[in-house]
Amino acid sequence: MKATKAQIERAVRSPGAETRFLLLYGPDEAGSRALIAMLAAATGADSERIDISGAELKSDPARLPDEAASIPMFGGGRYIVVAPAGDDTIPALEALLEAPKAGNPVAVVAGALRPASKLLKLALASRSALAFASYAPEGRDADLLVIEMAREHGLGILPDVARRIAEGCAGNRALIAQELGKFALFLDSARDRPRQVEHDTLDAIGAAGEGDLSRLVESVGSGSPAILQAELLRLKSEGIEGISLVRAVFRRLTLLARLRAEVERGNSVSAVMASHGRSIFWKEKDAVAVQLSRWRSDLLAKGMSRLLEAERQVKAPKGLGPIAVDEELFAICRQAARLR
Repeated sequence: MKATKAQIERAVRSPGAETRFLLLYGPDEAGSRALIAMLAAATGADSERIDISGAELKSDPARLPDEAASIPMFGGGRYIVVAPAGDDTIPALEALLEAPKAGNPVAVVAGALRPASKLLKLALASRSALAFASYAPEGRDADLLVIEMAREHGLGILPDVARRIAEGCAGNRALIAQELGKFALFLDSARDRPRQVEHDTLDAIGAAGEGDLSRLVESVGSGSPAILQAELLRLKSEGIEGISLVRAVFRRLTLLARLRAEVERGNSVSAVMASHGRSIFWKEKDAVAVQLSRWRSDLLAKGMSRLLEAERQVKAPKGLGPIAVDEELFAICRQAARLR
């Protein structure tokens, strides 16, 4: 069965015998790992974790139902993690579904799966399995994720600061966790010693990749192709390309589109900037104001459409990949240059 976010979180927090396995897939593997961490917490601090690879199950399919039905030697909880999983795990999972009893929860981590995947079809077709795809959070969801994760470290974060962290980490949960841990050490925070993360904190020790992406975003929005070219080369050398760049620029165009709608209703740029000042990082306010005065709503909509198509090309099996992203970023940059 296909699970919603609420259903999968309920399943890992309170695993039941009626669900034989959880298929955790999708491009955001950190999201899948976070669900496994919740499952571990639910089975108890002294629970036993059994890790099995897909290759091991291919040669011994009967092992999975045996492990799922086993009772821990020293008591306590027990759960099984199958990773990495592919179609080679299907015989073992079918045996698990057909077994007279199980008892121990099984999490199957598969990464990105195509709709035609036999593994995915097996999970979706069974009422005794739950399938959930994790995707990197975006926009407000990413901001809320940062705020929620920060509480575990005793950190309080306002939405505009959370947005900087989320954008700097490109929505990657693992990077967000790493940054929050760094802030907690810097501020000496804990649940019983809450501390507030301010913009000054980020300026002092920085969020991963934020400065790089910020310069790229400004070069596209302001129409500076030479700077864009230099940024693309530098980011590529650091292994940053493709969808992360699309989403960073898309967030800026989305912000401009929202503000531009108010300008085109008759409000001045200065008045709009003043009313939304708290939601915009102070270092970016001057650039946003200039871009807001140049870009029209129809051109912003066209640019956003181009970025969505570029992301589709990256994800498509036979698409152009990161090349499509570079081309669209230059197209939007050239449009920005014409608006000067």
